[in-house]
Amino acid sequence: MTLPDRRILLVHAHPDDESINNGLTMAKYVQEGAHVTLVTCTLGEMGEVLVPELEHLAADRDDTLGQHREGELAAAMAALGVSDHRFLGGAGRFRDSGMKWDENGNATAADEIHDNAFWNADLLEAASLLVEIIREVRPQVLVTYDEFGNYGHPDHVQAHRVAHYATDLAAARSFKPELGEAWDIPKLYWAAMSASRFREDLRALRESGDTTTFEGMDPDQLPPFAVEDEYLDAMVVGPEHVPAKLAAMKAHKTQITEDGAFFAGGIDVAAVVWGTEFYRLVKGTRGPVGESGFEQDLFAGL
Repeated sequence: MTLPDRRILLVHAHPDDESINNGLTMAKYVQEGAHVTLVTCTLGEMGEVLVPELEHLAADRDDTLGQHREGELAAAMAALGVSDHRFLGGAGRFRDSGMKWDENGNATAADEIHDNAFWNADLLEAASLLVEIIREVRPQVLVTYDEFGNYGHPDHVQAHRVAHYATDLAAARSFKPELGEAWDIPKLYWAAMSASRFREDLRALRESGDTTTFEGMDPDQLPPFAVEDEYLDAMVVGPEHVPAKLAAMKAHKTQITEDGAFFAGGIDVAAVVWGTEFYRLVKGTRGPVGESGFEQDLFAGL
């Protein structure tokens, strides 16, 4: 298989994570001719169903939400122009682990999870499945979550662990050569949100009288996924790709409601809120930065 010169791999836990976190980035690089590969680790079987007429799909009823979300993800990828999408080990190899909220308001593992839950996955087994993809695609850039999975969800944490372990193993010439020729990914990023921008946006919403969007969230006590700018390294700017990102998010109909916080304020506000995606560089050399102080291309310096 002949691939473009620029190749980026994203590792996510459930359908919809990719569109919320990196939809603009994916759409931008697809349009620029880069090869974008998305690996999703579960079908999102334990997700909450926000569409009343589809509540029967839920895990505690028909337990067919995962299959439905496959279709939602396919529609989202079509909106972003991404043609290379895989489920880790194949659809259904690992099940959504579910979650609960702890006393600090962060996600954590549920009291009872399925034997086949991603949280229970053997790390070497799961990483080896990703190694094969890495050696096939040979990406220069990999994007995943931070060590806390951005907000504590066990599947996000596990995706972080699998992505990092697979990155190391894929570069080892003597590790399972049957999975392909060794490949050392030059740059690895964690997706993040700018705390300063999030704080500013929240304050603007509150000053406008909107108390329901991101209800209960305090601008002065932001959640862990909001990272102070001094620890951010890159931002991908592309307001022209916001419509594609919003279309991808709307494709995940069972998980994201069109009258919810993600779409508050309409397209003009969305272009500001969603028109930039931020990243922390955790492997590789930071490329040139502009007046903003951030890399504006994840391939910078390569």
